Amino acid sequence: LEMNYFEAGHGDRPFVLVHGFTGSSDDFSDALPRLAEHGRTLTLDNRGHGDTTNAGRGYDLDTMAGDLGGFLDAVGIESCDLLGHSLGGMIALRFILAQPDRVASLILMDTAPRALDLIPAQIFEAGAKIGREQGMAAVYAMMGAGGLSSNAEPGSPRALSAERMGIERYQARIERKILAMDPEAFEGCARSLGQQIPVDDRLHEIACPTTVIVGDQDEPFLQPSRDLAAGIPNAALEVVPDAMHSPQIENEAAWIAAVTGHLARARG
Repeated sequence: LEMNYFEAGHGDRPFVLVHGFTGSSDDFSDALPRLAEHGRTLTLDNRGHGDTTNAGRGYDLDTMAGDLGGFLDAVGIESCDLLGHSLGGMIALRFILAQPDRVASLILMDTAPRALDLIPAQIFEAGAKIGREQGMAAVYAMMGAGGLSSNAEPGSPRALSAERMGIERYQARIERKILAMDPEAFEGCARSLGQQIPVDDRLHEIACPTTVIVGDQDEPFLQPSRDLAAGIPNAALEVVPDAMHSPQIENEAAWIAAVTGHLARARG
């Protein structure tokens, strides 16, 4: 597997960020310079996403957690502060439960310890079939050619963030990420989201400093985030105002404050 990543900053204790389903390291690109002020910071592309290998298989959470370990080995990181967003948070949970000594502190962002029934699996099965037969550009068209921004409710955090970034740039980022995806990842990762084995009963094993972050309008993930914070010993819960599923974009200032606050506590 060839994994693409971006790196900025310097320091002995790295901070590694893992993106969610249909995302990439680009999800954190705008925030990377500010995070790098606090030390060495790395953002990676999961298998089947961004510029990392489209492996055609291995899109279960345990395999992708193994990828994370392989990535840390390849870049010479024994232990790190780790952030996982959405699917990336589910990967981070499996990773810390398998290799707790490699995670100095943990941020779980808009994620869950169990499966969530958000979108029917048939939609992703159909999308993967289209992607195999016609290419992922056809999948992007099926999704509404960037409708995540253009069809967002006026005044919502998603619509406002698209306006701030510029609608064309916002949609171009979505298009670029969808076009880069492995069709098998489009279906396989979605299946992992909906069919994963829950880890609620193992949350007490996480002993490192932990912060759970969630957007105040990310309704499907609000209760799972509360459950994570309650189940992990001494975990803090940070609810980012005026944010949905991507608070690092929708309310960057508040998100940066939550993340850097966590790093200061964990490293202090």
